[in-house]
Amino acid sequence: MALPQHLRISQSDSGDYWPGFVDALATLLLVIIFLLAVFTAGQFALSQALTGRDEQLAELNARLSSLAEQLNMARSENEQLSLQISSLTDENAALSAANAEMSEELNAVGARLAAVSDSLEEEEALNEEAQATITLLNNQMAALREQLARLNEALEASEAREEELESQIVNLGERLNAALASQVARLARYRSEFFGRLVEILGNRTGVRVVGDRFVFETDVLFQSASATLSPEGRQSLEPIADAIIQLTDEIPEDIDWILRVDGHTDPIPLGPNAPFDSNFELSTARALSVVEAFIDMGVPPSRLLAAGFGEHHPIAEGRDPASLARNRRIELKLTDR
Repeated sequence: MALPQHLRISQSDSGDYWPGFVDALATLLLVIIFLLAVFTAGQFALSQALTGRDEQLAELNARLSSLAEQLNMARSENEQLSLQISSLTDENAALSAANAEMSEELNAVGARLAAVSDSLEEEEALNEEAQATITLLNNQMAALREQLARLNEALEASEAREEELESQIVNLGERLNAALASQVARLARYRSEFFGRLVEILGNRTGVRVVGDRFVFETDVLFQSASATLSPEGRQSLEPIADAIIQLTDEIPEDIDWILRVDGHTDPIPLGPNAPFDSNFELSTARALSVVEAFIDMGVPPSRLLAAGFGEHHPIAEGRDPASLARNRRIELKLTDR
């Protein structure tokens, strides 16, 4: 019996769509397998990179420990050399005093000899006692000259040794300066990494920017006008920065003595009579302390924080238009050494 025409069309359509559906599923499965292979290869490469970074960090820590030991040895050697110079200086002074005393005695003996010689010249003949006196004085003068020569030799040796020690101290000073310069360079590298992280965390957020070696917040983001109390939004904006500081604390070696200085700045507009602060100095300091206390509450070590207030005396924008005033009302974060 013949099927109706609409049933024949439906059966024909089902037969045409099924192979295409199977092909699409197969293609999708291949794409998923390829993406899984790419993800596995990426994970393996990332694991290898992290392993290499840990090895480099371990090597850097070992080199820093070695440098710290060399610096301590140089300081100890410098102290020993300073003690030796002090001892030689005292010995030099004693020798100089003895030399002066011997010179005075030699001059006195010479004067006595001159007096005796003058007296003997007046006499027509020298008696035995006068000759013995002259011989004794001559012997004393020769002995004194010999002692004076030995003192001069000892003094010259002492001066030469002092010059040698001073040269060693100069070399140690240069080594210490080089070590300090290395510490500053290492801190600058960590500062650059820290600010780079803050830029990545905060992105293009309005009122936040990097100026030189400082990270700058406009205080309108953190505080209400003439207030030193952090707003909820301001405290929330500080949380990722606190996390970055805590991570930095774990990464910087212990031999680098660093702090994060929080500087408060205001605009030059005087505070009103009903303001809770007497001056912009007090307001800027209170705001810096509020930020420091917030960081401490978020887990930042207090020993790594410092608050400072500068009032309106260090503007970064000229003029009294609203935009310039807003830029001068700011909190600055500066990573520096103690």
